[in-house]
Amino acid sequence: MAVGDEQMMHGRRAVDRRQTAGIVALAAIAILLGGALLGLLAEAASNWSGAIAAFDGYMARIVRFTLWQAVLSTILSVVPAMLVARALSRHPDFPGRSLILRMFAVPLALPAIVAALGILALYGRAGYFAGIFSALSGETWPGAYGLSGILVAHVFFNLPLATRLFVEALDTVPADQWRLASQLGMRAGPSFRFVEWPVMRAAMPGIAGLVFMLCITSFTIVLTLGGGPQATTLEVAIYQALRFDFDPARAVALTLLQILLTAIVVAVLAKLGANVTGDANLSVASRRTREATRVETILNGLVIALALLFVAGPMLATVFAGLDADLGRLAGESTVLRATATSLVLAILSALLSVCLSLSLVMARRALELERRTGSRSLFERLADTGAGFVLVVPPIVIGAGWFILLRHTGNVFLLAPVMVVAVNAVMAMPFAIRAIRPAYDAASERHERLCALLGIGGRDRFRLVDWPVLRRPLFTGFAFAMALSLGDLGVIALFGSDAVQTLPYLLLARMGSYRTEDAAGLALLLGLLCLALITLADWLGKRADD
Repeated sequence: MAVGDEQMMHGRRAVDRRQTAGIVALAAIAILLGGALLGLLAEAASNWSGAIAAFDGYMARIVRFTLWQAVLSTILSVVPAMLVARALSRHPDFPGRSLILRMFAVPLALPAIVAALGILALYGRAGYFAGIFSALSGETWPGAYGLSGILVAHVFFNLPLATRLFVEALDTVPADQWRLASQLGMRAGPSFRFVEWPVMRAAMPGIAGLVFMLCITSFTIVLTLGGGPQATTLEVAIYQALRFDFDPARAVALTLLQILLTAIVVAVLAKLGANVTGDANLSVASRRTREATRVETILNGLVIALALLFVAGPMLATVFAGLDADLGRLAGESTVLRATATSLVLAILSALLSVCLSLSLVMARRALELERRTGSRSLFERLADTGAGFVLVVPPIVIGAGWFILLRHTGNVFLLAPVMVVAVNAVMAMPFAIRAIRPAYDAASERHERLCALLGIGGRDRFRLVDWPVLRRPLFTGFAFAMALSLGDLGVIALFGSDAVQTLPYLLLARMGSYRTEDAAGLALLLGLLCLALITLADWLGKRADD
């Protein structure tokens, strides 16, 4: 009996250590978010009149444009995505379907500044299509700047995302419904009305809300393609208030307004989340869509081809423009080499920190769940479960702005750029890392938890012998995702970057600002290939983990 008690105490100490790790992770998130909030509130308290005065006509115009571009971007992304997803769903067996869906995943891996450069290479003043647009309009093509450029870029990113989500929703339609529709002889119209539309309508609020959220918090796209004060969003205005105008009071007002706006959108998105789980009953027939008519096949093929050309165009333009650059000279530049090394080091550190914090929260949540067994969850358990989600309410530029204001009294804030980039990017990648790690850890715990407690295996021994073999691939998957996100990020480094600390996105933006477009194209190709390689590795590791 004494031996059994001793073994259970060893298991309890292991659980306590996991809870301690979760407390440390939550404390790190709280310090990052709390420090930013403290900086904002301290500045507002010291100059409250200036912060209040910032709520003027200019701010109202920025808020209107922020909401207006997000609404237009959402409509232009979601509505065509429904048509493309339905076309793909109606032809589940044609050879290029899986390739197209993989192609639609590529924009998610591209840094926003790389995509912006590809769009300029196509639709810019000197882009590949400039001559055609000039001939059609009879005037010199002004380029894809302002609202038009922002909309094109947002649709480039969000149409593929929305399409994939709608396809997943349509794939949840039970096979019995398709079999019944086929037996009833339903053509395309009735099939859409009675089978496809109810599923798409249920998924639409969540998908549209997600796209709207992404467009409201868009920073890099608006910074590079906005084209002036008439096309400025709240996040870009925060950046301008700190880096160009150095008006902390206005930056505080803009930041608090951005937090409020984002929190409202997140709350509405949580309320309107679509239920696309489908029928819980087991299907008795394989999924078979009724054969489409010749006319419908042609129309669906045209819809898919147009969407594919729209998505592939900027990516191909980025490749061609990058290959036209003097890549050999760029590869030998000391500035480029330093920026590449800095980007890789910061991305590796950020990914390591993100994975460690994510694993700590996952372990703490599971330990608290096992300890509770029954009854309602404690505050600690809820925070361990959803604490990383708080970063969705506070965009990176907002966190950076708060810390920029807080640290400006302590000396040269630009010297702290590496710390801020690593910390913010690590926390921002945590939701993705947790999504990769948590299912594997929970499944392993379900199998081995009691045995580890009985044998007194805990701490490093448990992680090395029990957890590591199961978590190896999910951890590498989360690491690759976090590293790719950090490599392509411009939000924090745009505030804290300087000649002393430059990453590839920061250097790319600087080359674009100095009109060295060929150099920018070459850097964009390099950055895009790095991020795509990491996302591809993460996807491969994730699939291997599922096998």
